[in-house]
Amino acid sequence: MYWGDCMARRLQGAERCDCDVIHEDVVNSVKDKMPQEEILYDLAEFFKIFGDSTRIKILWALDESEMCVCDISVLLNMTQSAVSHQLRILKQADLVKSRKEGKIVYYSLLDEHIRQIFDQGLSHTIEEN
Repeated sequence: MYWGDCMARRLQGAERCDCDVIHEDVVNSVKDKMPQEEILYDLAEFFKIFGDSTRIKILWALDESEMCVCDISVLLNMTQSAVSHQLRILKQADLVKSRKEGKIVYYSLLDEHIRQIFDQGLSHTIEEN
């Protein structure tokens, strides 16, 4: 079936074709490159972590500087318990790391990849506004 034979129409706010595959070569090429379902699921879970404004504030702070729970709680006007809870989630998601110096635990972004992901998301958001 050719594109000319397809009638694009609006269906509940989304465009839709009335035909089957038009560009089978493109579909097959993309299908061959698509990561496994489990990897895509893990990627979706990874991005869910960014869906909480408190965690975003913590990531922003850690993008600026290594910080301890006490300082983050003052910065964000939150209890140390609430900050610790969010840091635990970020650490389990491999977004932050910690190091202990005496009795104080310092947190920072895990690595440059996390910094780049965060910075790209922030740049995109600022650009859109």
